[in-house]
Amino acid sequence: MTACVSTAPASPAGAPVAPFPSPRRVPTGGFLTLTHDQGRCTEVAPVPVLMLHGSGPGVSAWANWRLVMPHLAQQRRVLAPDMVGFGDTERPAGIRYSMATWVQQTLDLLDALNLPQVDLVGNSFGGALALATAIRAPQRVRRLVLMGSVGVPFTITPGLDAVWGYEPSIEAMRGLLDLFAYDRGLVNDELAELRWRASIQPGYQEAFAAMFPAPRQRWVDAMCSAESDIRALPHETLVIHGREDRIIPLQNSLTLADWIAKSQLHVFGQCGHWTQIEHSARFTRLLADFFAEADVADVARSAA
Repeated sequence: MTACVSTAPASPAGAPVAPFPSPRRVPTGGFLTLTHDQGRCTEVAPVPVLMLHGSGPGVSAWANWRLVMPHLAQQRRVLAPDMVGFGDTERPAGIRYSMATWVQQTLDLLDALNLPQVDLVGNSFGGALALATAIRAPQRVRRLVLMGSVGVPFTITPGLDAVWGYEPSIEAMRGLLDLFAYDRGLVNDELAELRWRASIQPGYQEAFAAMFPAPRQRWVDAMCSAESDIRALPHETLVIHGREDRIIPLQNSLTLADWIAKSQLHVFGQCGHWTQIEHSARFTRLLADFFAEADVADVARSAA
């Protein structure tokens, strides 16, 4: 059985889980990674879930996964780190923002928490990171979920170019949020101000601007994994996309579903780039069923 050590409090079966216990600061190389850690491993669900966020301005693990984590954590342990350059993870002077840096941070986090294997979920930029991590260390990943994922070649969309070229203002943030969501009812002045304030905290915009300076097609290309490496992935993979996504083209997920042998594809209609927010309950059930299937298979193998 996979080892899984948790300091998060256990909850009775079916009991509501608090939105987030206090996040931990976990040593990852030369800096501390702020990590939300919720739920616990059990005999039935021994493999934790690691959720990797996207790359929008003011983004954080909490902003991406706040609607999903408490529900998944009723059955299993769920972790969500702020990748370096985002959220409240430390930003060491002179750090180079690259896929190699973020993959190493991910593996250092698993090592620091004594987690030999996880189910890995990646959103957008986090999908490219999940792909690259699974390719570099396939034994550390049991199952893979890629949502609105980068990581394969595509021509940068006007939406993604606008996201990576963000200059802080409430008006600019409101415009970006309109791009992210199919349902404009999810976008209001309160949310825009919340995300704008997050984007102007000390050090946030400086780090963000350093990641994706123009011309930005090169950063799409830098996040790509080799087709041969993606085709060689042995993992059961769930690929998810919003049909009306204006940030990352649906074709990305069609390509991933074609290249990954053990893949399944789920496309949400009337959904933009925020699958985990616009269709949160359905998204969470998809993940819960996908991971539970692996739990059952693991138990059957152990009993054989």
